[in-house]
Amino acid sequence: MQPSPLPPLAALQRGDLVGARELRLPGLTEFPSEIFSLADTLEILDLSNGALTELPHDMGRLRKLRAIFCSGNRFERLPPSLGACASLSQIGFRATGMRDVPDEALPPRLRWLTLTDNQIDSLPDALGARPHLQKLMLAGNRLKRLPETLAGAGNLELVRLSANGFDALPAWVAALPSLAWIAWAGNPFERAPAPEEGEPVSWRELEVGAFLGEGASGRVHEAIWRAEKEAPRPIALKFFKGAMTSDGLPEREMRACLAAGAHPNLTSALGRLGDHPDGVDALLMPLLPAHWRVLAGPPSLETCSRDVYDPALRLDAAVARKIAGSVGSAAAHLHSRGLMHGDLYAHNTLWDGVTGKATLSDFGAACALPEGGRDADLWNRVEVRAWGLLLGELVDRSEGDAAEISRMRALADACVQPDPALRPSMPEALDAL
Repeated sequence: MQPSPLPPLAALQRGDLVGARELRLPGLTEFPSEIFSLADTLEILDLSNGALTELPHDMGRLRKLRAIFCSGNRFERLPPSLGACASLSQIGFRATGMRDVPDEALPPRLRWLTLTDNQIDSLPDALGARPHLQKLMLAGNRLKRLPETLAGAGNLELVRLSANGFDALPAWVAALPSLAWIAWAGNPFERAPAPEEGEPVSWRELEVGAFLGEGASGRVHEAIWRAEKEAPRPIALKFFKGAMTSDGLPEREMRACLAAGAHPNLTSALGRLGDHPDGVDALLMPLLPAHWRVLAGPPSLETCSRDVYDPALRLDAAVARKIAGSVGSAAAHLHSRGLMHGDLYAHNTLWDGVTGKATLSDFGAACALPEGGRDADLWNRVEVRAWGLLLGELVDRSEGDAAEISRMRALADACVQPDPALRPSMPEALDAL
């Protein structure tokens, strides 16, 4: 009989992990010095959900470290020693009670910074001097301004600013040449979405069935809706967890989902549950056919802000065009309702796997646009970049009509050009498609 493997910490201390590239040690109260024995190989270090308050001053010894995760600990300050890690590109310190982010804590190759759900009220100017910065997750803090140096962050593609204290965003944010995904719901400057229509649905009208899946903000079940004087209707029922997500607050997601209204290519809400016995919030949503699937997986450590597709996926050009048209039509509908999706991605696109029928899902990053005028138009064209990236990914996987593929490639290029004002609007892009 084989002996049971040692827990990771015991194995590390005994010297069994020599050569390890990844190490996960949850629940620590102090940093094990034996981690430095992996200095020549360690690339990913996860110390989440413990009681750590600081890291050693010589973290730079971990010369190959690419990613560190310390969420759920007790760091009031981003450890300055991280700035000496020459290969470090991803940092995740979520919900640690953090208040301070010193200049020297930001490593030179920083690409992905997650500081969600903390107490940070300012960020250092050095953040804008990190040329590789691509993804910035700051929802649920106390920020009222961004460093002006970020105006030069030419590679910054995804920003999460929800549930902070911004009275306004500087004009340069919408002009960032690579920005494609942004969320700001729950800030003082955000215009309130349209009010909910109709009465809440009673728990007594619902028969909850099989579990379908789980995301950052909630769990989804099949259900039967037995509304009075109507035939029973199969639906999806999303129960919200109520906790801060990387995109923002579930309450804002619900409001946006209800404000979106009905559209054939959008999984917006059919109604809101009004009287769950435990007070849980839930939305009633359309139930898609069981064989529908997500178009791609979410970004990985390597891809950062880009989705991960099945390498075997190949699409007829007409199917690719239909998927892109469906997602673009959903985005144009949201824009017409004064909303931006904020997370227009293949991993939030569900499709039938054959013909190209598709819907855009997940309102976790959705936010209300400024009312009319040039500002709203510029933000719409930021989302056009996200759609252009998606179109380009579909074109990369297309085969068949070479002329059609070439036309779609040219349109994708037009939608992702650096100057947002020169991109087509979403309706113009759909016409061109």
